[in-house]
Amino acid sequence: MIKVDHASKRYPPGFDALSDISFEVAAGELVTVGGHSGAGKSTLLKLIAAMERPTGGAVLVHGQNMGSLKRTAIPYLRRNLGIVFQDQKLLFDRNAFENVMLPLTISGFPPAEAQRRVQAALDKVGLLGRQKAMPIMLSGGEQQRLAIARAVVSRPNLLLADEPTAHLDPETAADVARIFLEFRAVGVTVLIATYDDSLFPDARRLVLAQGRLQ
Repeated sequence: MIKVDHASKRYPPGFDALSDISFEVAAGELVTVGGHSGAGKSTLLKLIAAMERPTGGAVLVHGQNMGSLKRTAIPYLRRNLGIVFQDQKLLFDRNAFENVMLPLTISGFPPAEAQRRVQAALDKVGLLGRQKAMPIMLSGGEQQRLAIARAVVSRPNLLLADEPTAHLDPETAADVARIFLEFRAVGVTVLIATYDDSLFPDARRLVLAQGRLQ
């Protein structure tokens, strides 16, 4: 599913965010990536999602080299890849339903099928009854669940999450973690950057320090 082969990422004027990283993630596996702030966790997820390109080595997803992928091919790749950002990136001028609908609209899904998928995704995260609510009306935990619904509405087989439980109280964080565990249980590959590994006790754990795997 994912193969990271001696991958490095250097930013000008010479800062090494990642150095010689190698690991693999099998289909259907749950893996967490831990490490201090600035260790390279977010950069790693961006390489896997083709949001950044490695400056050394290779990152392969479904056998495709993310570093050499043509930009026109990236939208097709992301149909099988869901991303939950740390800052959620919700659109506050659109309601919950419209936020989740957006990736399907961009992908050209037929409206009736798209509506069914959006409602199913909202139901999965417990927000079906709040589909008309604007994001500002939702709690922090609800906003995070909305971001998850948007990430999975295309029914991806790979789900990436960057600190999805950060800034949540323990009970809400546990609820959000359970959603990821449920997706893993139905065969979705899940890779999560997190400070709190206790929320995912059965996950394989990777740890970064100063851009290197420990």
